[in-house]
Amino acid sequence: MPLYRDFSDDKAQLLIWKYDEQEVLDIDTLLEKENYNKVKDYHPKKIKEVLMVRKMLKQILPNHKILYKDNGEPFLEPQDFNISISHSFPLAAIGISKSKIGLDLELKKEKIKLIRHKFILHENDFIDNKHEVDYLTSIWSVKEALYKIHHSKYWSLKKHYDIQSFLPTEDFTVKARVYDHNFEDYFQVKVRKIDDYYFSLVLE
Repeated sequence: MPLYRDFSDDKAQLLIWKYDEQEVLDIDTLLEKENYNKVKDYHPKKIKEVLMVRKMLKQILPNHKILYKDNGEPFLEPQDFNISISHSFPLAAIGISKSKIGLDLELKKEKIKLIRHKFILHENDFIDNKHEVDYLTSIWSVKEALYKIHHSKYWSLKKHYDIQSFLPTEDFTVKARVYDHNFEDYFQVKVRKIDDYYFSLVLE
């Protein structure tokens, strides 16, 4: 499994890997027994994504395993680090930090325009429709990263998450908010464009 990108620094280990048809992904050695029933009926590509993440984890923290809360959120056992994962075949990403972490990896696809109404609200004020797919993909990625890090776990990316104006360049930071009628939490989200993907990272 070749390393695709390494964005690790003193705050987090951040790896993105790319699937290689030559590599061996043995479900019996890589997958935790607690997750076998959860994963066994996944689509073959999704199983590969799950195993790629485990293979990365074994290189970083070989004595840890990934388990899931009742809401599907992954966590590490032992719980001395925080984890966030994302995959969009053939890529998979993992982030590990002492701080709470959220990351998301999204492939640019024209069809995201069909669901614009489901996750865009205030952002309509600054989206340049000449570059609509880039804006929508990066916004979706940022909001997914925020969903992963924020305790509220609000399902509506339209009603409870918004992003201030930005330009989707190769490497940029956006200011974002998670909110409802009772609170507002603000974040800085780092975004990178990697070929046809947008990769978003937020640390608490």
